Amino acid sequence: MVEQKVRWGILATGGIAATFAADLVDLPDAELVAVASRSQASADAFAERFGIGRAYGDWDSLAADEDIDVVYVATPHSAHRAAAGLCLEAGRNVLCEKPFTLNLREAEELVALARDRGRFLMEAMWMYCNPMVRRLKALVDDGAIGEVRSVSADFGIAGPFPVSHRLRDPAQGGGALLDLGVYPVSFAQLLLGEPSDITARAALSEEGVDLQTGAVLSWESGALASVHCSIVGGTATAASVTGSQGRIDIPHGFFFPDHFVLHRDGRDPEKFLADPADGPHTSMRHEAIEVMRALRAGETESPVVPLDGTLAVMRTLDAIRERIGVRYPGE
Repeated sequence: MVEQKVRWGILATGGIAATFAADLVDLPDAELVAVASRSQASADAFAERFGIGRAYGDWDSLAADEDIDVVYVATPHSAHRAAAGLCLEAGRNVLCEKPFTLNLREAEELVALARDRGRFLMEAMWMYCNPMVRRLKALVDDGAIGEVRSVSADFGIAGPFPVSHRLRDPAQGGGALLDLGVYPVSFAQLLLGEPSDITARAALSEEGVDLQTGAVLSWESGALASVHCSIVGGTATAASVTGSQGRIDIPHGFFFPDHFVLHRDGRDPEKFLADPADGPHTSMRHEAIEVMRALRAGETESPVVPLDGTLAVMRTLDAIRERIGVRYPGE
C-alpha cells in the first residue's frame, strides 16, 4: 500500500507521454521520478523537459527500478503487451494506454499476469475517469432517462495520413478502429455492458487497415448502439444516449466533455457544466488520481476502469475486426 507521494515512471517519450507528464507534474501527491525510451537521447530530453531525475535508454532498467510505485506505459499499442508485461513481471504496478493491447489474447495475458503477481493494472481509458462522464453515467444509472434504448457515438479525424504513418501500418496495429473506435465502443459498453451481437462494415486501405469503420452493437434488452470511427474524415465527435423517458446529448468531444444536455419528457432541457475545480476538461489527470487512490487503498484493480470491462471491450474490437477483415501480422 502506498502511503506518501506516488512515484511514477513513464515508459516511452511520444506525444501522449508528454501530455500525461504535463498533467501529472501538476498533482501535488504525484512524483515523476523516471522515464525510459529505447533511445538514451530521447529519454534524456524528456527528463530535462519535465524535471525527471532518472532517464533510462532501455525498458528493462525502468521495470527493475524499485523506487517506482507505478509505470505509465505510453508506447504504441502494438508494444503494450511487451512493455506492460515486462513491468508486471518485474513487480511494478501499471497504467497502460488505450487501446489496451492489439487483441483479446494479449489483453487476457496481461490481466492474468497482473492477477497472478498481485499487481495493480488499469487501462488508461481516461474517458471513464472524467468527472463529467462519471456524472452522465450516474444519471443514466439512476434512471434519469429511463431504460437505455440506444447509444450513438463517433470519432473521426481528417488526415490524410501517408502510408508511412503508424495509423496506416498494420505492423503497428494501424487503422481507425483501435486508435479511435475504442472510444465509441467503450462509451457504449460503459452504459450498456458487453453486446450480444455485432455487425460491422469498413473501408480498408491498400495496406489492409481500416480507414473508416461503422458498427451496430445490440443487446438482448433490445438496445442498440451505432458507433463510427475514421482516419479519412473529421467527425463531430459527438455522442447521444436515448432512453425510454429522455435523452442525453454530448454535442462535441464526448470523451472529455465540458458540458452535456439532459432532455426529459415534459421538461425544459437541462445543461450540465464541468466544474472548474476539476481542472481543464481536456486533462488526463483524473485517471492518474484514480490510480493513486487505488494504490493507496491497496487495490489491484480500479472499479472505475475494471479489467473485466477492458477485456469485454477487447472482445468487441476483435469481433469487429473479424467482420471487417482486418488482421495484424502475427495473429
